[in-house]
Amino acid sequence: MKHLKAAIFDWAGTVVDHGSLAPMGAFVETFAEFGVAISIEEARGPMGMAKRPHIAALMALPRVEKAWFERHGHTPSAQDIDAVYAVFVPKNKAVAARFSGVIPGVATVVASLRSEGLRIGSTTGYTRDIMAEITPGAAANGFSPDSLVCTGDTPDGRPTPFMLYKTLLDLAVWPAWSAVKIDDTEVGIAEGLNGGAWTVGVAVSGNVFGMSQEDTEALSPEEFQRKRAIGVARLNAAGAHYVIDSVADLLPVAFEIEGRLARGDRP
Repeated sequence: MKHLKAAIFDWAGTVVDHGSLAPMGAFVETFAEFGVAISIEEARGPMGMAKRPHIAALMALPRVEKAWFERHGHTPSAQDIDAVYAVFVPKNKAVAARFSGVIPGVATVVASLRSEGLRIGSTTGYTRDIMAEITPGAAANGFSPDSLVCTGDTPDGRPTPFMLYKTLLDLAVWPAWSAVKIDDTEVGIAEGLNGGAWTVGVAVSGNVFGMSQEDTEALSPEEFQRKRAIGVARLNAAGAHYVIDSVADLLPVAFEIEGRLARGDRP
């Protein structure tokens, strides 16, 4: 490809961890230790953000804030957010390696993109120490990006474009519209849009669908289409330029973006 120069992938739910399952139990268990019950659905809401802001967003939910007040006698403070985060991180780190399996199709698509001359970047809401548990398994299964930008590497995370910008610097790619950001969360799509890149939402393998590959394959065709339609609608509403089921479906979109760039289109 002459015009599209880089593909920048999110991690959990996009290239590894089908359904973005690793953090869910850790969030629920952590809040339970503080005497506050949260649901998996509530935990999924801010997915894609750095994990401390994710916890802050959960604690700002009216129901959770009320439950915290009833249990602790005050609304959540910055110190409370820090305390919950300190408990959460080791739990997430402990399970991360078990969810480092690469989603089917990723390795083949990435190899094809590289053969077309694209650089491969990645950004994540995980910290670097959590990613240290994930990257070896991912590399062994065919995904090893040219750049990895983690929470803590930039002044702020999603929805700001700072991680995207750092990736472009790492890859020596410019302008931003010559890159495509692939993500399974609304806030990750916002990262790409705010940075001036093309964006592709992943509707089935990630957070908006929220199921393992095995459970997804066990769905009836009707239930699969119902859940898929919800995911597609959410990512379209977030402003994604394209929405696909998984990274396995990315290549035709990449070639379409290449053609649009050649005609002078911009995101």
